[in-house]
Amino acid sequence: MSSILQCIECAKQYPINRVIYSCEACGGLLDVKHDFGSEASRFAREVFDERLGSLAAPYNSGVWRFKELVYPGIDKAAIVSRMEGNTNLYDVPRVATFAGVESMYLKHEGENPTGSFKDRGMTTGVTQAKLLGMERVACASTGNTSASMASYAAYAGMQGIVFLQNQQIAMGKLAQGIAYGATCVQINADFDRNMELVREVSDRLGIYVLNSINPFRLEGQKSIMFEALQQLRWQAPDWIVVPGGNLGNSSAFGKGLLEMYEVGLIDRMPRLAIIQAEGANPLYRHFRAGFKSFEPVNAQTIATAIKIGNPVNLQKAIRTLEWTSGVVEQVSDEQIMDAKAVIDGAGIGCEPASACSVAGAKKLVQNGTIKRGDSVLAVLTGNVLKDPEATIGYHANQLAGITPGYRNRILQADDNIAEIIRLLE
Repeated sequence: MSSILQCIECAKQYPINRVIYSCEACGGLLDVKHDFGSEASRFAREVFDERLGSLAAPYNSGVWRFKELVYPGIDKAAIVSRMEGNTNLYDVPRVATFAGVESMYLKHEGENPTGSFKDRGMTTGVTQAKLLGMERVACASTGNTSASMASYAAYAGMQGIVFLQNQQIAMGKLAQGIAYGATCVQINADFDRNMELVREVSDRLGIYVLNSINPFRLEGQKSIMFEALQQLRWQAPDWIVVPGGNLGNSSAFGKGLLEMYEVGLIDRMPRLAIIQAEGANPLYRHFRAGFKSFEPVNAQTIATAIKIGNPVNLQKAIRTLEWTSGVVEQVSDEQIMDAKAVIDGAGIGCEPASACSVAGAKKLVQNGTIKRGDSVLAVLTGNVLKDPEATIGYHANQLAGITPGYRNRILQADDNIAEIIRLLE
């Protein structure tokens, strides 16, 4: 099976061994296009089910278990993998009750090696960097991308370079990038400007960019859908709800769902809901305006992982919405943190941006878009320890503009048994 790069706008094609991120003819985004051929047996559910629980590489990875759909022609020895994926799917009734539906599944991508879904994209992105003979890789990041890239670059023996904004970086994420040995450059600019800078610097210095504008990143991230649908016994839910920042996940999900449908792994396309924070909502505004004119925003939200005002994968996300009859909704920071408290309190836990999916599902139920009896799969993108400052601030009622509805107060007591017993009674 052969693979190529193809522009999503003008369909111009490029070989996959080129370092290229956008179309030279029209500037459009690129897809990795695979020729799956006509041998349906390669994509039978049984093929992927038999690999579950494998101890042998590469099928012990929740990405490379679906190798034929991710990067069919690659030599197994070339794969850079930390056994990413294999994340759990939780059926949590109390979260479903909060959202207003009878059943809700939580796909927790915070259980990946570095604590976020970015590991799925980084295994394919760094693998491609290795195939291209690259020695240095770089990204602009709000945190999770840098943590994942730094880890996979170090694991593959490459130098990782991170462009970070100099404010509102969650310490749990910054610490990871530093710990894994990446060169971290804090710049007096927001994520969107850092994205422009990393592309220009990398072009001049011959560094490989591993943000989600790199189409190989999305090939790994679409495996979230492959694995979730496999866990649901290949029965598509009515709705899939996902946070939207740079729109890599929603773009990847649309591509992955369509490919599963085309090869016969699922028999219908679920609907996709992309949820943005009110302070970082350019796709929501564009959606509400009928996609007539797009305007970036100056992003401000407590959900730092989606604090992006000019998403690079905009056109791919719009394509996903068209393929899935999807919708876009926005939620406030208070709604995000309340949903996070409910998810955390159920013993699952997530970072703020993850909670957009549950907060958004709740809002879509309230306005009648999602029906109470619909089956809903909500994606949690990052681990609860990614942003401990936000968690403590919420429960201590110290977050500006947010009145916590689900506080877990920290009790205070002197060194006195009677006083402690009185508190606990």
